[in-house]
Amino acid sequence: MAPYESHQLRRGKYARLDAPTDDDLEPTPTRFSSESNATLEDLEEHDPLAFDSKLKRKKSAGDLKVRKASFKDAEAAAAIPYARRKKFTPGRCCCWLLTFVAATVLLLAAGGIWAYKVSVPVDGRSPPWYPAPKGGADPAWEESYKKAAELVKQMTLVEKVNITTGTGWSMEMCVGNNGAVPRLKFPQLCLQDGPLGIRFADNITAFPAGITVGATWNKELMYQRGKAHGKEARLKGVNVLLGPAMGPLGRLPAGGRNWEGFGSDPVLQGIAAAQTIKGIQEEGVMATAKHWVGNEQEHFRQAREWGIPNAISSNIDDRALHEIYAWPFADSVKAGVVSVMCSYNQVNSSYACANSKLLNGVLKDELGFQGFVQSDWLAQRSGVASALAGLDMTMPGDGLRWSNGDSLWGARLTQAVLNGSVPIDRVDDMVTRVVASWYQVGQDKWSNEGPNFSSWTNDEVGKLHEGSPSDKTTGVVNKFVNAQGDHKDIVRKVAAEGTVLVKNEDNVLPLSRKGHKDGSKSKRQTKFRVCVFGEDARLPYDGINKCPDQSCNDGTLASGWGSGAVDFPYLVEPMSAIRAAFDKENVYITDWLKNKLPKQKEIVEDQDLCIVFVNSDAGEGYLKWADVRGDRNDLSIQKDGNQLVKDVAKGCGKGKGDVVVVVHTVGTVNLEEFIDIPNVKAVLIANLPGQESGNAIVDVLFGDVNPSGRLPYTIAKKEEDFGPDSKVKYLPSPSDGLAPQQNFSEGLYIDYRHFDKQDIAPRYEFGFGLSYTQFKLSSLLIRSKHGKSPLPSARPSGIAPPTYPTDLPDPKSALFPKDFHKVGKYIYPYLESTDGTSFTAPEPVPQSPLSEAGGGPGGNPDLYTTILTVSASVTNTGPVDGATVVQLYISFPQGYKDPETGEAVDFPVRVLRGFEKVFVEAGKQEHGNGGGRELVTFDVTRKDLSYWDVKRQNWVMPTEGEFGISVGFSSRDLPLQGTW
Repeated sequence: MAPYESHQLRRGKYARLDAPTDDDLEPTPTRFSSESNATLEDLEEHDPLAFDSKLKRKKSAGDLKVRKASFKDAEAAAAIPYARRKKFTPGRCCCWLLTFVAATVLLLAAGGIWAYKVSVPVDGRSPPWYPAPKGGADPAWEESYKKAAELVKQMTLVEKVNITTGTGWSMEMCVGNNGAVPRLKFPQLCLQDGPLGIRFADNITAFPAGITVGATWNKELMYQRGKAHGKEARLKGVNVLLGPAMGPLGRLPAGGRNWEGFGSDPVLQGIAAAQTIKGIQEEGVMATAKHWVGNEQEHFRQAREWGIPNAISSNIDDRALHEIYAWPFADSVKAGVVSVMCSYNQVNSSYACANSKLLNGVLKDELGFQGFVQSDWLAQRSGVASALAGLDMTMPGDGLRWSNGDSLWGARLTQAVLNGSVPIDRVDDMVTRVVASWYQVGQDKWSNEGPNFSSWTNDEVGKLHEGSPSDKTTGVVNKFVNAQGDHKDIVRKVAAEGTVLVKNEDNVLPLSRKGHKDGSKSKRQTKFRVCVFGEDARLPYDGINKCPDQSCNDGTLASGWGSGAVDFPYLVEPMSAIRAAFDKENVYITDWLKNKLPKQKEIVEDQDLCIVFVNSDAGEGYLKWADVRGDRNDLSIQKDGNQLVKDVAKGCGKGKGDVVVVVHTVGTVNLEEFIDIPNVKAVLIANLPGQESGNAIVDVLFGDVNPSGRLPYTIAKKEEDFGPDSKVKYLPSPSDGLAPQQNFSEGLYIDYRHFDKQDIAPRYEFGFGLSYTQFKLSSLLIRSKHGKSPLPSARPSGIAPPTYPTDLPDPKSALFPKDFHKVGKYIYPYLESTDGTSFTAPEPVPQSPLSEAGGGPGGNPDLYTTILTVSASVTNTGPVDGATVVQLYISFPQGYKDPETGEAVDFPVRVLRGFEKVFVEAGKQEHGNGGGRELVTFDVTRKDLSYWDVKRQNWVMPTEGEFGISVGFSSRDLPLQGTW
């Protein structure tokens, strides 16, 4: 038991709302306190720079405690909190950093407000949207909100605040925990990473990464992986799973966290996210759609990581926001997701977690989100302003600095309500959203025993409040519950189906286990000789979990790094699986598991087949490997992998042996150095396969699984082909002012959309992938269900949200209870005194216009009305059974002009609007029980046929001209064409 009375709430010390405690805070523009009478417009004006960004971390090796003593020397610093031990990495950034800091100091000295104003781009500031919409308007949530309202009406102010605020980093068992209300039996919630497994937990599964899931293009597998993930979370006592990720979407090919999402297209991302969410929440676990929004690179996402005053601003135009970046979040809301995580970066010069337009206007009003918005860890940069802007829960609770126990909410939020800075009905809505989400997934039926693992130690017994410098209470913290079940089978299926065969000349694949495909031996009457090359074919020398959060590239690459990674329970290396797969009586196997060949050439020259493994790694920006700090430096194969392939190709069988290349990668890579070498016969993009890596690649190499993966991104012939706006911003610009500015100038034209618009030939296009069989499409049929009409139906009104009394309690009721035992640095909702609680009535807030595009989950329900259906037949014309991905692309009317303004509307050449993976048997005719041919049907919705009209602030369907309907196997292989 923790050292406090069970009926009392657990939380940290009181301090003024407007006073961060960091000694080293840089000067900033005016801060608003709980006693401020500033208008909402003032808050919106100044809040983007109200506080400096601080370093976040959900436990790296440097956070508090080393889990295992498997890393030495430099890693010995792990006992020191990460925020204190982290040093700026020398290199190309040193000179600009000194210059930038000096310039910043001068600017600040000259006047912070002036510097801020001149640094913001014209029309770059996000518009205000107030007040925050109340949850409970969606009939699908009606019962949950009724139950939540009954509970919240019984809560005191401090109990409500307790639910909205995290307890502080490492103060409980999970990476995030909010407060409980024990007297009403509402439990403390455990929030835990992440998108591919349960971080910092034992006996769990390391699933394939999101990018691998996207590469399957298999909706059922997306769902099954989500369901297995959710089941493990529930078995470990996790209430809120911090995934799936659909931001970053993949605007920047070298973006460090692209691998956490599902691919570089909003529809692919949205469908994969929705299927994942359904699977997770069917297991009674709350899913989190993240990161909302525009967090497309790791450089400068947080200020303190990079030694600058403020985080990067992603400057996104309204149409691109809706048609690209918000699209998968809309699909997630429609799927019923109960939590959304706001991101670190600024959007249009306002921090995402205090951006009222994004949170109140787009997410809660337009998209009809009924759940709660949580901050990324230390992404909250203000107190009052973030509450008014729509943030519902702050994580991990600490304020502007890591592990300082000094929250921007907690006691400060209590004070802000009492003095009138934050209306009580805003806090009521925050709490109701959290409690309703708890009911919505059925967690009121849980036993509420809490998590059965600790994020901070692997020992059975450990500290109950690891982050507290004063509290040493211990107890059983790890119960070693095995949650894995048979989930390794799902891992293997996803990893195999997420492997993309991009080259297979002379049908060198699939391999024969006997070596020679005809079953005979070579003229030498010796065994068939195979050699496996490359570090990526072996396990890491120092253990599969030797680096914190997988932040190194040693051995086979099965995951990117960062908070989205997990410890592997085991990892099947490709070399061992390949060795086991070949028939040893007929095949002689050897290996050279390094990326540089030996001087003795026999090992490569005396081979019939050479299999080369290479990779490219990236991750989250708080960690680095070599000179890669989050975002990749380029799209090249890493660790001299290109040279290894070329050397092997030159020497394999003295230039006559066949070479197969396997690439494990976090995203798109450049293959040009070896792709056209004549004896490089086959290339597989195996993405990030998870713990069953070796088994999965063997399944594909030997034909146990017919490859059906398709690229979830474009592979270019050169990096520049992605366009001038596709580069990571590695250095601030002189014109940036106090925050790096990243203008999303390309608008809608990312990945294949850019290639199509500029008519650039890729090496391998989006959606491309080969099979061991062949498929043919025929019989395109387009059927109208409704005619064209420009706008969706009028926004429905929905149901009335819960209401509560607005009377404020006596401030004395919010004081710490007498003889309350405080845990050091633990964050509490109680006040130390009633100072600063004098009530001042706030100014009336005009209601921002409600969006006509809203009115239901994911937006106006009419946006999801099926307007037409498209069907086609797919036939397997090859020798073996297999699955293919049939893809639907829409082309908007050419030369279309807005009928009201006469202005031309720009459209991409084509956009993905649907896909289906179908398994088709070979060798049977269409009348043989359907074998050999399958029918694929797509429902095309109003939203699919509409564009976002910035002036109308609504989705508009062109009613003049013809839509192009294309069905095929990739974005550039579209044999069936029609019009509507």
